[in-house]
Amino acid sequence: MKPKRITPSASGYLAAVEPRTIGIEEELLLVDPATRHVSPRSQRVLQQATHRRSHSPDRSEEDLDKELFRHQLETRTPPAADISEVREHVVAQRRAAAGAAERAGVVTVASGTSPVATGELRITRDDRYLAMVALYGEIARTGGICGMHVHVQVDSDEQGVAVIDRLVPWLPVLLAISANSPYSQGHDTGYESWRSQVWAQWPSAGPTERFGSLEVYQEVSRRLIATGAARDRGMLYFDARLSVENPTVEVRISDVCADPDDGVLIAALVRSLVMRFADAGPDATDTGTCPPWRAELLQAAQWRAARFGLSDRMLSPTTVELSPAREVLAQLVATVRDQLEACGDTAFVHDGLERVLAGGGASRQRAAYERSGGDITAVVDDLVVRTNACHRR
Repeated sequence: MKPKRITPSASGYLAAVEPRTIGIEEELLLVDPATRHVSPRSQRVLQQATHRRSHSPDRSEEDLDKELFRHQLETRTPPAADISEVREHVVAQRRAAAGAAERAGVVTVASGTSPVATGELRITRDDRYLAMVALYGEIARTGGICGMHVHVQVDSDEQGVAVIDRLVPWLPVLLAISANSPYSQGHDTGYESWRSQVWAQWPSAGPTERFGSLEVYQEVSRRLIATGAARDRGMLYFDARLSVENPTVEVRISDVCADPDDGVLIAALVRSLVMRFADAGPDATDTGTCPPWRAELLQAAQWRAARFGLSDRMLSPTTVELSPAREVLAQLVATVRDQLEACGDTAFVHDGLERVLAGGGASRQRAAYERSGGDITAVVDDLVVRTNACHRR
């Protein structure tokens, strides 16, 4: 029987509402094209980017930055409301990163983990990063993984906390869509998103129970910092949090996606959820048909999303029961139908969800491995192509 397509019905509600702006941060691996191992050349890459900008004033929107390890690079897009413009910014940042990397003798790879063995990783020479390694020890040293963070504009911190409280049960669904890290250290982990399991070791990382108010959010944050679980607000690694520097809710649960369209799909879904819950108001009893979730069930939902992605059943945010992935995605679309229509994103999201159901990032990595007859370096080569195809067409 032909599977049901995820097609929301039209309603016209919120048609006059202004779409909230989106910003995307992507973390990329820097890889030696000869060995396929990660390469600690971020400083050279950033120098190349700075030199290029100084000679090309029209490239002022490039925004590249260092990360905890020297084999990583972060890109940041400016805020934009139109989803096509958001994608253009992602592509522009990848183009800038790839160009600077090439001039430094490496290539960029969008994968949650390095498929091949990495050996000893080199920390970026930065006082903050060195202090993190000194305090958190092996947890910090086993990092070097790459995620994607989506920022969506909110009107106030109070509104942002109300949004986070309602958003949390949907976050494992976004993780499943993004899953792009099945291989690590040269072998198949059995997970669709191994990055999320490594990241969960940080003491402030993971899902949060309902805060109920900005005051409670601030008090929980203060106490976590006081215990040392986070050095400062920037290390509050909640799956969704108030951004430290921007008037946004920042959703941090996703793997970085090799295909930028997958990443932009997640961004469109995050925005629609933020708009759905922000427009409900801080005192609304409607929570998007999701009952309150205990921390244990949030952990279980996130584990299933990491383990199976969209290839098996997942915990439904609306029923808290195991349901086929296609049904859960249909529930998500139904929940944000009006917001998708208001932003003009309905067709884009529909097509994107059909694409990832047919095969997401993790399955594409495994397909590359199988096509090569079991050569892990072929996975890296395929990732290089898919990461950079968007700006080489």
